[in-house]
Amino acid sequence: MSANYVAREVGYAMHGWGHGDRATNDAFRPLETYEQRLDAVLRDVRALGFDAIDLWGAHLNPAWATDEHVAVAQRLLARHGLAVASLEVFVGPAELERTCDIATAVGTTVIAGFAPLDDPRLLPLLREHGLRVAIENHPEKTPDELLAKLVEDDSIGACVDTGWFATQGYDPVRALDEVGGRLLHVHLKDVLAAGAHDTCRWGDGIVDVVGCVDALRRIGYDGAVSVEHEPEHYDPSDDCRTMLAQLRRWLS
Repeated sequence: MSANYVAREVGYAMHGWGHGDRATNDAFRPLETYEQRLDAVLRDVRALGFDAIDLWGAHLNPAWATDEHVAVAQRLLARHGLAVASLEVFVGPAELERTCDIATAVGTTVIAGFAPLDDPRLLPLLREHGLRVAIENHPEKTPDELLAKLVEDDSIGACVDTGWFATQGYDPVRALDEVGGRLLHVHLKDVLAAGAHDTCRWGDGIVDVVGCVDALRRIGYDGAVSVEHEPEHYDPSDDCRTMLAQLRRWLS
């Protein structure tokens, strides 16, 4: 998850998500420095051992990404041998068509995050591009609340963020079981305690991460699993390297 680097552009002295989000968008928007900045992120991700990435919108935002930005991203992803598992974005109506174009251009079939499910253009655009939208839980306290928002269509499903369910005081293992066949994407995340959203290395918090992996097997999930950890005050790279090795071991 390239959003793991949300605090990177503020020197890991972040004051809330919006601070890092705005700083990253401001840093990556200028085309003249885009290649250098994106190359540094993708190089570091590849060096950690990853061969796929969830590409966060602040690193390629449909609200500002030109065709030239997209071409740079395509070239760098190929150079570093990184596939795109999902385009992780907050999609408003104004960016809907552009988001679908960018997702297709970077080679993913999943838009994960948030999208205007009541927009009549959504389903035709998804079918035209061969895409699916995975709606992510944040404020939802239960899987029922998340599932109630979803359109009954094969191209619409859920992206379960295990850390956010734990933040809301709901067992993420149970949540995965209850979402079941509507699951299209997973953000595997641990948090230190319910009631807040302080991410941590798996095993240092309250999420039964191994139990979540077991649940994915139980429900027959065969999609991507995102290694997600977005601390505000330190570089998560070493933690992400360790977690990737753990996940590969658990899945072997």
